Amino acid sequence: MQVWPPVGKKKFETLSYLPPLTEEQLAKEVEYLIRKGWIPCLEFELEKGFVYRENHRSPGYYDGRYWTMWRLPLFGATDSSQVLKELADCKAEYPNSFIRIIGFDNV
Repeated sequence: MQVWPPVGKKKFETLSYLPPLTEEQLAKEVEYLIRKGWIPCLEFELEKGFVYRENHRSPGYYDGRYWTMWRLPLFGATDSSQVLKELADCKAEYPNSFIRIIGFDNV
């Protein structure tokens, strides 16, 4: 059995164990969100792309859980190219940031 080394191998979110997605693969993931009726949204973090503990006054309180939303959710998005354009805009504005695409279930 292999033990995961805790130093230098941080993982960030659900699909972070995968190698970096190509633009075509990312487009397929976004198409899946749209097909499911979910509302795509981009979030970004400038410093740390993971949950960390900085304020030790409250047990169970962790920083880094909430990221900054890039503009508004893409309520009217009908295909992945619209979302990928917003992703490119976010990358251009904040080139060194962590960026994630999430989907809101409109229930």
